[in-house]
Amino acid sequence: MMDLEFIQALIRSVDESSLDNVEIERGGTRIRLSKTPESGAVTQMMAPAAPAPSVAPVGPGAAAPTPVAPAPSPSSAPASTEAEPAGEGDGGVPSHWVEVKSPMVGTFYRAPSPGADPFTEVGARVAPGEALCIIEAMKLMNELEAEITGTVREILVENGEPVEYGQVLFRVEPA
Repeated sequence: MMDLEFIQALIRSVDESSLDNVEIERGGTRIRLSKTPESGAVTQMMAPAAPAPSVAPVGPGAAAPTPVAPAPSPSSAPASTEAEPAGEGDGGVPSHWVEVKSPMVGTFYRAPSPGADPFTEVGARVAPGEALCIIEAMKLMNELEAEITGTVREILVENGEPVEYGQVLFRVEPA
């Protein structure tokens, strides 16, 4: 079994390197880490939209290791923090608003810590690089940053709620 310190050190090493994917088996446990070039500091254990285990135990009684889903390729899926324009028929949502989607499966937090002021509010102006929220995945806190200048028009998730990969979190009206 891999201990938490080893996994954290592995995550830091992958994050600081130019590697995009790493898969390792040690002590009967298999782990795969993946990051995308666009996400910079966002490193996650494989946790696609389906709730598949990231760490699959492999022991003497196991017939075969549990497969870990491959990371979505940049050409077949939107970039992890990519903002996309909202569509025409989105229930009254103006088509020029930009949807900010979750880059991973995790827990959504509006503030950096309990009791702290939220990163942003409806009606607030945001700029590229400004933190919008935190998504916790596997005990790692990942800040999601704005990619455009604009005004936050909707926050679609409540604090502490679980989110899925690709789920719309915010709608921003570009400036």
